[in-house]
Amino acid sequence: MVKGRFRVSRHSRPRLTRPLLFLVLPFLWAGLLMAAPGDGPKAPDQTASAVKPEPGTRPSYFTELWQLDPETRASKPGITFHRSNYALAFSYNTSPNPAPLQEADPAKTLVKPEATFQLSFKARLWRDIFGRNLVLWAGYTQRSFWQLYNFDDSSPFRDTNYEPELLLTLGTRLDLFGLNLRFVQAGFNHQSNGQSEPLSRSWDRAVVNAGLERGRFSLLLKAWYRFDDIDDDNPGITNYLGHGEVWGYYFLKRHRFGVMLRDNLDFKENRGAVQIEWSFPLFENIAGYVQYFQGYGESLLDFSHRVHRIGVGFIFADWY
Repeated sequence: MVKGRFRVSRHSRPRLTRPLLFLVLPFLWAGLLMAAPGDGPKAPDQTASAVKPEPGTRPSYFTELWQLDPETRASKPGITFHRSNYALAFSYNTSPNPAPLQEADPAKTLVKPEATFQLSFKARLWRDIFGRNLVLWAGYTQRSFWQLYNFDDSSPFRDTNYEPELLLTLGTRLDLFGLNLRFVQAGFNHQSNGQSEPLSRSWDRAVVNAGLERGRFSLLLKAWYRFDDIDDDNPGITNYLGHGEVWGYYFLKRHRFGVMLRDNLDFKENRGAVQIEWSFPLFENIAGYVQYFQGYGESLLDFSHRVHRIGVGFIFADWY
């Protein structure tokens, strides 16, 4: 195997039959969530201040995602989707970075194609706090980068990032610059890759988010403050990931177009990232998915390495 080149030898072909369980896990989990029962009806006077959709119209994307009205909370389960659940069966990185892995194993090599998948769900811990449209959520997101096509190295996982968080969500009814401010959030976020030194990476953040919508367009603003860590195993991470990011989605029939923008706002040593994605209908709840990423901070292990990658796979379509 030549470093960085995708090649399947005669002796490697039988390994293609290895179970691809990890690639279908997002959709198995999605099916369980769809089958889970809701919490049942609720007295209408318990959430008088909740955001309610117009009669005869479907709730907005954020209203359904965060259960911002009593009707949605009554019809949705207490455990539901958080961020996107997807599997990129083929993802091509033009410049893989073996340097961090070579600190632990100098002979380590990487190939350019790999598989990537993300599992993300959240649980409603406390709703209608103080009789207001205030809900406490616990979220969990796991993203894995799998060297599936690195047959000479037994297809190892390159990195897995674990991200639990607590989010206090307030549904709102404000108009802001021509957009509807649907919710604001405040919470705590921890992200790590579960490795020991020298591969360990982690950071803790206080987060503030806001969701705005208008028609088919949804905008998510995210900001964070990193807490100081005495045993800092990734110094300077905010120099690459900055203090926030912006997500925008546009829905056209059953298609979803998305973009993420992130920048450290340092004009002397500017670093950032952009992610562009397109989801298109395939089956009832499964969509095809194309994702393009360029910039820093795609994974914790090599957050300071510039990545240029495109991948194709499947995503659970929770916006249908």
